[in-house]
Amino acid sequence: MEEKFREENERLERALLIGVDIKTAGEDFEKSMEELASLAKACYMEPVGVITQKMENADKGLYIGAGKVQEVKEAAEALEADILLFDDTLTPSQLRNLQKELDKPILDRTTLILDIFETRARTREAKLQVESARLKYLLPRLVGMHKALTRQGGTTGSMSSRGAGEKKLELDRRRIERRITELSGELLEVAKERKVQRRRRMEAGIPLVALVGYTNAGKSTIMNAMIDAYVKDEEKKVLEKDMLFATLDTTVRRINTGNNKDFLLSDTVGFIHKLPHGLVKAFHSTLEEVENADLLLHVVDYSDPFYREHMETTIHTLSELNTSGIPVITVFNKVDKKNGEPDGVQNYPQIIGDDKVYISAKEADSVTFLTSILLERIYADYVQAEFLVPYEKGNIVSYFMEHSHIISREYKDGGTLLCTKCHKADRNKYEKYLL
Repeated sequence: MEEKFREENERLERALLIGVDIKTAGEDFEKSMEELASLAKACYMEPVGVITQKMENADKGLYIGAGKVQEVKEAAEALEADILLFDDTLTPSQLRNLQKELDKPILDRTTLILDIFETRARTREAKLQVESARLKYLLPRLVGMHKALTRQGGTTGSMSSRGAGEKKLELDRRRIERRITELSGELLEVAKERKVQRRRRMEAGIPLVALVGYTNAGKSTIMNAMIDAYVKDEEKKVLEKDMLFATLDTTVRRINTGNNKDFLLSDTVGFIHKLPHGLVKAFHSTLEEVENADLLLHVVDYSDPFYREHMETTIHTLSELNTSGIPVITVFNKVDKKNGEPDGVQNYPQIIGDDKVYISAKEADSVTFLTSILLERIYADYVQAEFLVPYEKGNIVSYFMEHSHIISREYKDGGTLLCTKCHKADRNKYEKYLL
């Protein structure tokens, strides 16, 4: 409702997009600019024009060439642009110099993503992480981001001899540094709570499957489809929308497929080209769900012409986390949108090799197929075993009833006879009761 109200009742900010192509092949650059436009729309802006420049390297002082700055200024006036969006992270000096030359609000790609994250954050932890990342990014850029520093005056004490703008800058810097310290303390407390929750889940012995991938690849669609198929609780579903970064908060749901083959499914924040390193670092505690997973489902929008580049971005981002050694299944989603194209897969759902699954998350048979594949993988270490458990060891029987698939249960003279499919570790742990 809030988004609809904004779209219908507010004039969208008009944004002029600016980028530097430092490569001879322009496909990656063109995709990056298209993505910048999508990011702008996700932040309730209307792209009204694009200005690009081919250069060997971005200008150290202005990002674009001096002549291009004048072109941007004229275009911004002609198109009545309210804001200027740059496709890369601007250095503090670039931002400061551009602000002087252009005299219009300027956002770079990192600030734009931070704005979107701030809008999407719902949980306390996500809000704290976004605020921390934003302030750390803002701190060295204060000079370039203040357009009205000279309005403050009347300060006494050690700063009384400074200019009004300089005094405000110093006050802002101190306030931001103090707030960053406060946020660090709050995030440590939240991280402790998350570790307790994670330890409880690990002690329960339920496998954790984490959905990872490029933003808008269909991770939330897969989670909701599994909730529909196995949980049947609308309140457990997550936000699902054809928009970049529709889902920001990490969500964990228990998927009950029957036969005691439950698993936890984690939906994580999507990755993106040029994702600010500071955001990856800020969300590290949330992304620990990925690091502790038993299996990663790398979801790919197979219908996107740049899906290979998206895969590389995800793999690169995962390399910044401690995920080496965790098995990965690559899930090529939205196959129905590409079916029939020269490089498309003709039949789906299907698995090619051991780790490539082709599906359409909108179709029930694809979801059932994917679930069977991941269950086979996460329960690969389960073996069939028979135990004769003495009656006074009822807690062991209860354990197996909760953590294994019971094929049969009989009451014998010596105790309870269980025929189970259980984890190898449990078989070894209770081998004294094995038959």
